[in-house]
Amino acid sequence: MIYFDSAATTLQKPLQVCEAAKTAMQTLSSPGRGGYAVAMHADEAVYDCRAQAAELFDARPEEIVFTMNATHALNLAIKTLVSPGDRVVISGFEHNAVVRPLYKLGAQTVIAGRTLFSPEDTLRAFDAAVTEDTKAVVCTHVSNVFGYELPVQSIADLCHARGVPFVLDASQSAGILPVSLKKLHAAFLAMPGHKGLYGAQGTGILVCGQLPETLIEGGTGSISALREMPGFLPDRAEAGTQNVCGICALREGLRFIRQTGLDKIAAHERALRLRLVQKLSAMADVRVYSAGHDQTGVVSFLLEGEDCEYTAQRLAAHGVCVRAGLHCAPLAHESAGSVKTGTVRVSFCAFNTEAETDTFAEILKNP
Repeated sequence: MIYFDSAATTLQKPLQVCEAAKTAMQTLSSPGRGGYAVAMHADEAVYDCRAQAAELFDARPEEIVFTMNATHALNLAIKTLVSPGDRVVISGFEHNAVVRPLYKLGAQTVIAGRTLFSPEDTLRAFDAAVTEDTKAVVCTHVSNVFGYELPVQSIADLCHARGVPFVLDASQSAGILPVSLKKLHAAFLAMPGHKGLYGAQGTGILVCGQLPETLIEGGTGSISALREMPGFLPDRAEAGTQNVCGICALREGLRFIRQTGLDKIAAHERALRLRLVQKLSAMADVRVYSAGHDQTGVVSFLLEGEDCEYTAQRLAAHGVCVRAGLHCAPLAHESAGSVKTGTVRVSFCAFNTEAETDTFAEILKNP
């Protein structure tokens, strides 16, 4: 099998990630629920994961809130900052995890920057759109469809100067590109655990630059006499029993990233993307969405005259795993002009190889 769908879920994980989940299931209870050894050890493991994440994302351990996924984290962030009718600015490349909560809230959503692979256009559009009455800016760091790296530091600086809360969707950048709560002056950073962080599905992180509102209420293992949720982090946003097994796996994913290095991971993925783009561009019937710069290890393409879903099915028959369609991001496809066709998306991780890339290109060329 050749697995090229890490923008959805990174299947290839360090062995220690899987071992950590298994060990936790067999040896750990729940943190904050008892003074006995297996509960205390769980508390230590969960805190250590917070500390690992805090160091990677330039935050304090208590500012790390564990969530079910990035969608959960984004809902927490958005529903903390946005009320019905509020003016919110987003990029033209947002995932439905941003678009749908804003639609449900009835927010006045302004879309800024619709030109693919043009950081200059994106920044100009945000500069024009972010006004004093803007309640929040929500922006993806990297398009999940095209790998387009948006100029988020400049956008964040603009928001900070105008006193507008900034939320970063780091779903496609966490574990690949530098992401700093402090440098971005962010209200919140949202990310999944199962993509670039090499953790398990069902895990995510919300890095909090401010106290979030609650989505659900319940037990926290702290100040049980209170009728309301605690007013401090991380307890305020972590109601109910935590996914200790997933958090322990995520801790090992974070360790792997820190030991390997962000620069090395990003360079490896970009090199594979460039290698694939070169091969795809040599095929007369293939349209490739690539800039050669401002792009991570994600690339979309289309075969002329062939439905993207059929292309993906044809590749799957040869053991190649890619994703086709609109990728839960119709807004991004509208911006790129591919909403009627969708695309086939290839996305790499640290464990993919040049040999896999070459084999993929041969299969596509000679099915």
